[in-house]
Amino acid sequence: MNKRDYYEILEVGRDADADALKSAFRRKATQYHPDRHPHASEAERKQMEDRFKEAAEAYEVLSDPQKRAAYDRYGHEGLSGAAGPHAAQMDYADLSSLFGDLFEGFFGNESGGSRGGRRGSDLRVETRLSFEEAAAGKEVTLEVAALRSCTSCGGNGAKPGSRAVVCRACGGHGQVRYQQGFFSVASTCNHCGGSGRVLEQPCTACRGEGRTRQVRTVRVSIPGGVAEGNQVRVRGEGESGWQGAPDGDLYVLIRVAPHPIFGREGDDVVCDMPLTFGHAALGTEMEVPTLDGRAKIKVPAGTQSGKIFRLKGKGIASLSYHGRGDQLVRVTVETPVKLSPRQRELLAEFESLSAAEANPQHASFFDKVKKLFD
Repeated sequence: MNKRDYYEILEVGRDADADALKSAFRRKATQYHPDRHPHASEAERKQMEDRFKEAAEAYEVLSDPQKRAAYDRYGHEGLSGAAGPHAAQMDYADLSSLFGDLFEGFFGNESGGSRGGRRGSDLRVETRLSFEEAAAGKEVTLEVAALRSCTSCGGNGAKPGSRAVVCRACGGHGQVRYQQGFFSVASTCNHCGGSGRVLEQPCTACRGEGRTRQVRTVRVSIPGGVAEGNQVRVRGEGESGWQGAPDGDLYVLIRVAPHPIFGREGDDVVCDMPLTFGHAALGTEMEVPTLDGRAKIKVPAGTQSGKIFRLKGKGIASLSYHGRGDQLVRVTVETPVKLSPRQRELLAEFESLSAAEANPQHASFFDKVKKLFD
């Protein structure tokens, strides 16, 4: 029977590099693993065995530069049987060393190898800060409910005075191996859960789990400069690992309350300040709010709406470098409303006396309009 094209088997292009080949074979090996199809019939399992053998042979050839060159030039005839014997001997147990963590779920404990415990789960909590607290940083106290090491048994799951003994089902290996047609398959021991040990007498407080749900107080230092949606990681403050495995981490999600005056652009604080028409035209000195209190700025005569004044070092503490951003004061010239009769009279007189020199942008714009239509 004619063999299928190796590139077609792995579903890769002929220009696929080593990483693409490995990734493709990984998908195929996972797809045809019998543990993924526990309810498959014998005929279906046989078909999966054949598909895996085919994928293993294709990968064995294409991952070898010399064999791949021969195959690309002469096809299957150019290999002289070099691929078949090696590929036929590969089983799923071999893949655990080839692909590392990918097959840990098939050949050992799902979170850390064939023996020992599982790493504790990570946890996430939220904390809400004011704008000022997020800018400067703050130490917060959080109440965190999590599975932590049992205080009665010390986390080993055994009743005080008893101990753990070697699992008879797997002989302390944490795995059981069985032959399934073409494959030699290793899987986690169901009796001991992959630890290789069983308890003589489980702890009554945690029922042998080694962990109980506890509420702990955790103090977290939030650095200055955090923004909405940032996370602060606290190592080891998640759930305790099982049977001595590492603890998980705690992730603190930052929520920042909006400020009535200040906004933020990167590490800069932005403040929009209204300016009267008279002050914009004549100039003035004004007090503006900052994160550190009040500061004065000089507004020169003829200031236009949208002008930005920069206050150095009055912004937010930076997470990426030492120092702080700036504060940007953006002025908006306010048009007078609800004028008194006298005010209207004075403004009308001012407008009639205004020359091109007083409003250069206005004069320039209408000169351009005039030239455009002339």
